[in-house]
Amino acid sequence: MAKSNIGARTDLFPLPATMVSCEDDIGRRNIITISWTGICCSEPPMLSIAVRKGRYSYDIIRRSGMFGMNIPNEDLTAAMDFCGNNSGRDIDKFGACDLTPTKGEVVGALLIKECPVSLECLVKHFIELGSHTIFIAEIKSTHIDEDVVDSNRRYIVEKLKPIAYIPKAREYRGGFNKRLGKYGQFKNYFK
Repeated sequence: MAKSNIGARTDLFPLPATMVSCEDDIGRRNIITISWTGICCSEPPMLSIAVRKGRYSYDIIRRSGMFGMNIPNEDLTAAMDFCGNNSGRDIDKFGACDLTPTKGEVVGALLIKECPVSLECLVKHFIELGSHTIFIAEIKSTHIDEDVVDSNRRYIVEKLKPIAYIPKAREYRGGFNKRLGKYGQFKNYFK
C-alpha cells in the first residue's frame, strides 16, 4: 500500500496513560494526566514526562523536585480523564475523584493509593523544548498492589489492566490480554 507524507506530527502511539501526582512545600497538590512519558535510563532507573509550562502541575513539580508516576487501571479511566480535562487551580482532583493521596516512603513523593502501580520520582534534570518541558526523574521506589504481580514480582497484565492513549483518535484503549510473544523469542527468526 502506498504511503502519504502528512507532515511532522506527534503520531507515536499507543502511549501509556498515566496520572502524575505532585505536591509542593506549601501544600499545593494536583494530579495531571500525562501520556508523553517513557523510560529513558535503566541504571539508574529514570523516566521522563513532558509538561506544558502553563499547567498547574508545572510549577509544583519545579518547586518540589519530585512527583509520583501512577499507572491507573481500566477502572480509573473516568478519574484519569477528569484529571486531564480540569485544572487543579479550580478543583481538588483528589476529592472530586474520591482518590486517596499517600506519601511515598523514600523521597516523600505524593502517590495515588487506588493506582495499582506508583513510582516515586526525584527530578534530576529538566529541558525546555518549546511547548513542553521535559522533566527527567530518577525512580527512587516502586509501589505495587500485590494482586497484580506474580511470585517473581512480574506484572500480570490481565490483572493490571493498563490503559493506552491514542492521541490523534483522542481515545483510551484497554484490553491488553493478547500476548504476541516474549522478549528474545524471535531472535533467530530471520536468519
